[in-house]
Amino acid sequence: MPGHIAAIADELALKPAGVQTTVRLLGQGATIPFIARYRKEATGNLDEVAITAIRDRLSQLEELDARKATIIKSLETHGHLTDELRQKVTSAPDLALLEDIYLPYRPKRRTKAMMAREKGLEPLALKILQQTGQDPLALAAEFVDPQKEVHSSEDALEGARHIMAEIINEDPGAREKMRDLYFTKGILHSRVILGKEAEGAKFRDYFDWQEPVNQTPSHRILAMRRGEKAAVLNLSMAPPEEDALTLLETLFVKGEAADSMQVKLAVTDGYKRLLSHSMETEIRLATKQRAERQAIEVFARNLRQLLLAPPLGPKRVMGIDPGFRTGCKLVCLDRQGKLLHHDTIYPHMNAKRDQQAAETIIQSHQRYRVEAVAVGNGTAGRETETFIRKIDALKETPIMLVNESGASVYSASEAARREFPDLDLTIRGAVSIARRLMDPLAELVKIDPKSIGVGQYQHDVDQAALKLSLDDVVISCVNAVGVDLNRASAELLAYVSGLGPQLANNIVTYRNENGPFTSRTEIIKVSRIGPKSYEQSAGFLRIEDGANPLDASAVHPESYAVVDAMARDQNCSVVDLMADARLRDKIELSRYVTDKIGRPTLLDILAELAKPGRDPRQAFEAFEFAQGVNEMADLKPGMKVPGIVTNVTAFGAFVDIGVHQDGLVHISELADRFVKDPADVVSVQQKVTVRVLSVDPERKRISLSMKKQPVEKS
Repeated sequence: MPGHIAAIADELALKPAGVQTTVRLLGQGATIPFIARYRKEATGNLDEVAITAIRDRLSQLEELDARKATIIKSLETHGHLTDELRQKVTSAPDLALLEDIYLPYRPKRRTKAMMAREKGLEPLALKILQQTGQDPLALAAEFVDPQKEVHSSEDALEGARHIMAEIINEDPGAREKMRDLYFTKGILHSRVILGKEAEGAKFRDYFDWQEPVNQTPSHRILAMRRGEKAAVLNLSMAPPEEDALTLLETLFVKGEAADSMQVKLAVTDGYKRLLSHSMETEIRLATKQRAERQAIEVFARNLRQLLLAPPLGPKRVMGIDPGFRTGCKLVCLDRQGKLLHHDTIYPHMNAKRDQQAAETIIQSHQRYRVEAVAVGNGTAGRETETFIRKIDALKETPIMLVNESGASVYSASEAARREFPDLDLTIRGAVSIARRLMDPLAELVKIDPKSIGVGQYQHDVDQAALKLSLDDVVISCVNAVGVDLNRASAELLAYVSGLGPQLANNIVTYRNENGPFTSRTEIIKVSRIGPKSYEQSAGFLRIEDGANPLDASAVHPESYAVVDAMARDQNCSVVDLMADARLRDKIELSRYVTDKIGRPTLLDILAELAKPGRDPRQAFEAFEFAQGVNEMADLKPGMKVPGIVTNVTAFGAFVDIGVHQDGLVHISELADRFVKDPADVVSVQQKVTVRVLSVDPERKRISLSMKKQPVEKS
């Protein structure tokens, strides 16, 4: 472990003491948000990004250790282990080099080299490899033995070349240089499988495609791998064969004599039959892992932006899940998101039904004092929005389209069935749409992030790595915002540091049986919540109008005594300290520094006293799509329309412009300057104005631009 601490500190350019403390805290079950927020002095003020990097790198090193232990055991079992070999294995810096060291000793199937060794030809192979200028045919003659099926010098030489080819293939130095060649000069080539052109039309961009491996972006790698998996494309990854053979000949061939020519033949055989295949396997895996990492990073970044989208807040909301034939499901919620009423209306059919629907909306609006209307953006979304905007009684009420991706997943979930066991799925969906407007974070945590629609090839990447990354994002967002202990759902509470599903359900059960919590310390009474869970979770839980005003803030209960001391020293109450900036300005932080609480934590406390429980999310701003632009047929090249970014990928950004089909702003159209990463220009949920470049109804493609329109020369 000490070696790992030093290695991680060096790799991440961090102080070893901070890394060591972080590893210790993680080992004790502390969560990343807790360590980053409440243990700044112990770690040297490391943020969540650094703490996550430490955790992930430590996990990789522990996996490497486990593989080393397995290899040492195998070497010992088969009688190969020596002190020198043990040292090589234990000091291997990464998995690739470790496997290179193990390769010559790994139990393998019967090979040509193995059969040649059984015929006693290894001494001949080793003599030829020395390349002393001796005649290889003369050397080989000594090994002719019909009883061993070596009938001639040529037979002996062939066997010797097989052995040399395997030696070349298993040479760690050669493999390391060849690996570097594959990464620096490798070419990825994609070809269509003959006869699959029509079936694989969506992959036609890659029917005959090639580019350097080290320049291929993640989305293209994943797209081509998907085409290969669908049996449409053939992929190959290799450097020019001449470069690879030249590299090996430089390493193994010492001259032009006859014995050197045998080595040269062995080099060619070893590369084509053995080394090229293993290297291609390695580079395919490495490029896949690189592409997956990038795709997961894109997904995680988009998810964070979506979860932290501005909330409307506690308002009385009417939610509508739109539809044509089956009607629109209408619900009304109170300011806490509780369902008060539900109904079904049937606009879009005829004038009579339109009138009935309008009357129902007006009655519900008045009866439940609706403050905002949320309309799902799926089928009939724009039409329903337009219909409601024409109702005079709602002229002063904000009406907003809400992205309903994943709402149907929630509607059929166990959580939805538990909350609304007697309601139709579509009614549950309307509730979800309304709540998503009120608080996107609180509602979206109920849905598997992969169903939200902000990823890139999310089903093609390592699912365990994806889940870990997305869980990290959700946990980070939930704890950054804080959770109302008396209003939060079990699904939201489950992401609070130190809790989890079981404790979250226990909290809800206790709340239902005993009424609202009056203090943070009361959660100790909840079944199975002990000191550790309390320590981890308390700072992220909020109680409005509780017995202690600090319970509504992010100040951890372990620091309440410090705040009390600050208030005493200013001859005021804690409430006064929170309300009066002049009192806070008089506080001398140095007086409150201890061996456990330092300046970083004290600065956090002051910030919380100024804005207790402040929400890091931006203020909500209403948005409206262009009126009269409801479907693709309404779009014309050159038209400028408002939109909302729904997904940011490596190749551009998708924008919802209100026509039931997102348009793509290619990376080359994001700005008038060169853009390397679309995330540098746009983010999910950002409101933008785009210009229509082209519309392809048949392929359901809309091409957009965010560049300034070129000025035409007169």
